[in-house]
Amino acid sequence: MCINILLGKALPVYGDGQNIRDWLYVGDHCDALATVLQRGRPGETYNIGGNNEVKNIDLVYKLCDLMDELASELPIRPSRELITFVQDRAGHDRRYAIDASKISRELGWQPQETVEGGLRKTVEWYLARGDWWQPLLSAEYQAYYGKVYGKIHG
Repeated sequence: MCINILLGKALPVYGDGQNIRDWLYVGDHCDALATVLQRGRPGETYNIGGNNEVKNIDLVYKLCDLMDELASELPIRPSRELITFVQDRAGHDRRYAIDASKISRELGWQPQETVEGGLRKTVEWYLARGDWWQPLLSAEYQAYYGKVYGKIHG
């Protein structure tokens, strides 16, 4: 979504955007994995969740607003104009929920970021790291991606 906003491309949102997901900032996810590796019991399963259930459309709105605030040169502003509702996937669950109480109870892990804080850090990262994401747009990378993942899916 960040890259699409930077390029002025459509932001596809499934169905009516009312699907709910539990959002977790990548830094919190990494911290949870490290906690499990360091303190978890071998053979146990620990669900990692953000305790941040948000409708997809609300997350996209927040992301658009942050991009409008932080990105000085956007091809389309406000970026909410890029939102495009697309047909939902067949059998797509309306809500995915994570019960992360075990990792909290047994290992003392809790996410540190709010949805807003994590999104802000994510947008700032994309804005500062064009050197990382711009090569992903090249024809060479797209051919590589198709070759690698084409084998998996077909």
